[in-house]
This record gives sequence, C-alpha cells and structure tokens, in this order.
Amino acid sequence: MRHGMSLVAMVMACLLAGAGLSSGAFAQDAAGDINQVVLTEAQVTGLIAAQPDLAAIAKKLDNASEGDEVGVEKELDAIATNHGFKNFADLDDVSATVQLVLDGLDPETGEYVDPVVSLKEELEEVKADSSMDAEEKKELIGELEEALTAIPPLKHKENIEIVKKHRKAILDSLDAGEAGN
Repeated sequence: MRHGMSLVAMVMACLLAGAGLSSGAFAQDAAGDINQVVLTEAQVTGLIAAQPDLAAIAKKLDNASEGDEVGVEKELDAIATNHGFKNFADLDDVSATVQLVLDGLDPETGEYVDPVVSLKEELEEVKADSSMDAEEKKELIGELEEALTAIPPLKHKENIEIVKKHRKAILDSLDAGEAGN
C-alpha cells in the first residue's frame, strides 16, 4: 500500500488549516517545489523514530485552538531536534523527500518506477479506453494531467536505495502513527 500522506504532512496540514500558516513555510521553496535533499541513514532513522511524537502532536492539533501555532511550532522544532534534525523544516524536507521516493516504489515489487512514467502510461490507457463513459473519461484525463504537472522529478536518484533499505520500517512507522490518530 502506498501512503499518500506522511505524519509530517498531516501535522503540516493541521497547522496550515488551523493556524492559517503559509504552506510555503514547509518542505517547499519559493516556487512551490519540494526541497529535495540527499538522504542519509541518520535522517531516515531519525524520521522513523520521530513518527510517534509527530502522531501525538497531530492528535493534539485536532483539539488545538487558534493562536496555539507558536507553541506547536516550538514543539515541532523540539521533536525535530530530539531526533537529530536542525529544526522542523529540516525534518519536513527529509519527510517530503522520503515520501517522493515512496510514491515511486511499486507496492508489490519494491522497485522504483518513476511516477511520471506511470501516470503517462495510465493517461494513455484512459485515452484509449473506448468503453469508459465520456464524462468520466474526461474527468479522469483532467485529473491525470493535473497530477502530471504536480509531481516533481526525483532530483537525487541515490535516495531510492536508502528508502528501499528502510521501506518496511518507514511504512510500519507511518501505519502505527495513522492507527494512533
């Protein structure tokens, strides 16, 4: 199973929705692109270890009132530094990079398949499918074309091997965090 949203992303979504923060503050550069980093063993194991703390704060955010964002930001920075990161933005960059690689790993084989290539293949299949309802087909084509423009290319191919190496632990930590919410 692929995980569309990591706990870091869920925490950020809660922060952004509840606190009115700018999404540019997390995991994206000024152009809205993911700030991809070259992953290290320490970063990946730190991300895995941080998941229970992030799950706890995500649960806390569900009940947070407006105005709590400064305290939450401090807690997120503390979680990040406790797990070997400079700050939460650093943890978020690592999380976004890991998620980008995970999105390309085939759930059955564990091999990396560029999501852009997969989406292009799916788009061509949908376009060629004459049995599909015209309105449904048009909608699906639009969604696939939009997804193609939203997926950034993987900048650091060396990240594939490190994520593959820790894939089970990453997915287990994400599953445990989602179960706790």
